[in-house]
Amino acid sequence: QVTLVESGGGWVQPGGSLRLSCVASGISSSFYPMDWYRQIPGKEREMVARTLNSGTQVAYGDFVEGRFTISRENGMDKWYLQMNNLLPEDTAVYYCHTMIGAEYWGQGTQVTVSS
Repeated sequence: QVTLVESGGGWVQPGGSLRLSCVASGISSSFYPMDWYRQIPGKEREMVARTLNSGTQVAYGDFVEGRFTISRENGMDKWYLQMNNLLPEDTAVYYCHTMIGAEYWGQGTQVTVSS
């Protein structure tokens, strides 16, 4: 049973930073994709960051504009989304996601950016 558990969300002022974590378990291989998505109230879920080929390639949503970085702790099933220069419009629930035969989602972690 694959499970994904996010943590690290919270409240931050505009211009601040947060680092989200996603711990994956139940995955037998070391090589799998990992993505971060977010859902803003009233909008569809959108891709924030995506890894391909076990992290050798990454892609980001257009709105990221160099502010976020997806990474993986070496040798571990722990992934990060470092978010810098946060804006109020980044307020959303953030999810990690993988597809290994089937799709798996975490429960989400709330990020609130406001003054």
